[in-house]
Amino acid sequence: MTARPSAAGLAIEGLRVVFDDFVAVDDVSLRVEPGQSYGIVGESGSGKSTILRAVCGLAPKSAGTVSLIAPPGEPAGALPAPGSREFRRRVQMVFQDPYGSLHPRQTVDRILAEPLAIHGIGEAETRIERALDEVGLGKGFRFRYPHQLSGGQRQRVAIARALILEPQILLLDEPTSALDASVQAEVLNLLEEMRRRHGLTFVMVSHDLAVVTHMCERLMVMQRGRRVEELSSGDLAHRRVADPYTRRLMQASEGFRRGAAPPVEPA
Repeated sequence: MTARPSAAGLAIEGLRVVFDDFVAVDDVSLRVEPGQSYGIVGESGSGKSTILRAVCGLAPKSAGTVSLIAPPGEPAGALPAPGSREFRRRVQMVFQDPYGSLHPRQTVDRILAEPLAIHGIGEAETRIERALDEVGLGKGFRFRYPHQLSGGQRQRVAIARALILEPQILLLDEPTSALDASVQAEVLNLLEEMRRRHGLTFVMVSHDLAVVTHMCERLMVMQRGRRVEELSSGDLAHRRVADPYTRRLMQASEGFRRGAAPPVEPA
């Protein structure tokens, strides 16, 4: 197996995504340096996931550019163009819903073999077994169908499918929000381990500020398709935020706190 190249970064400039007359993303720019972990947070409908889909070519760009940032030692001219096969190999995505992102009539083996076949990558047997071992499943899961797996196991298969192409950038669209609370920490720890082991660049979308603070070094806050502010995870953890919307988002993320119930008068 050849040595994995250093991770590339990601640059987005003036991105605009419009569906019919609805502006989902309006003039958003961000820069994720090679090897960095970057979060995008905001309420539902703020355009977070649409940004990731636009990067992958799954949402139409009406304006703006998406490009890779060369890792150390790699000339910028060697970087693939967005939409090319090499770009799609280097930039992989893990979707929110592990129940919907895996083909129900394909075995895990077929699900993992398909991207290798599309990109003309050999050694399928070795790569599939190694990918399953990396995500903590093992070859015993290789010929199972998605309906035979738990939600956490399905998401591990989705992560293995993304990693099997040895990407440099991993786009994570709320990767644990569809999982039980007891499984979320396991999947997040797995993702962090994969990032350290392979030197990946992460872009993570989440509505959970605690998850983003833990997983990401920097983050962008979005509202109604527009960028509100950008800050570090340290700034967020210490409540050093500038915009009132970010403060409201922080308060909402703290959750519902049940107060003491009033005494019940006897009948």
